[in-house]
Amino acid sequence: MRCPYGLELNEHCRICKLRRHGFFCQLSAAALDDFDALKSISAYPEDAVLFLEKQEARGIYVLCGGQAKLSISSSEGKTLILRIARSGEILGLLPALSNIPHEVTAETLHPCQVAFVPRDDFLRFIEKHPEANHNVVRELGSYYQAACEQLRTLGLSVSAPEKLAKLLLNWSAGAKETREGTRIKLPLTHEEIAAFIGTTRETVTRTLSDFRTRHLVALQGSTLNIPSRAALRSFVSP
Repeated sequence: MRCPYGLELNEHCRICKLRRHGFFCQLSAAALDDFDALKSISAYPEDAVLFLEKQEARGIYVLCGGQAKLSISSSEGKTLILRIARSGEILGLLPALSNIPHEVTAETLHPCQVAFVPRDDFLRFIEKHPEANHNVVRELGSYYQAACEQLRTLGLSVSAPEKLAKLLLNWSAGAKETREGTRIKLPLTHEEIAAFIGTTRETVTRTLSDFRTRHLVALQGSTLNIPSRAALRSFVSP
């Protein structure tokens, strides 16, 4: 079904063109049919808020297509971006399981397709389909790993170049290799990258300029090419 934002909504999991290795994608046919009956599919434009930090958790959000940034904010308005959620991930899992408010704000980076399941329906679903519990454990483990990596970047990386190099290496891991190097689309603006690594937009811009001068990266619009990941890794402490 065609919808705004250039997306084609896939309403049925078993025939979904976006089907990958996400939370629900590899469940049995019976579980997928039950999930189809519970979920509601929506398309969101860029910069749409899925839920807010400290907001009551109404259910879980499956990011079927697109990307979303997860962030936290202080009372003074300072924002820290924790990570970027990618297609196949489930958002709001811990609040839904624990019946606590959302610990982060989720905002789309691009037009996204999202499946929503109300909390009570989701709890009944995982009770009926124990196979989904393995995915719950895997997803929570992934959250923990990502949180540790973010703390390692912010707390143990000494300099802004090291933090930025580590971030670019993480983003480019598994990305498409070309004859010129590893190519990725920068998912965030310079200001958002600064909020990701705990520095200022000016520092990010200056550091990227220095990386270009050293031929560690090449930038064309939002496309970034890393000629040698090994050379960029030299900025990261062992």
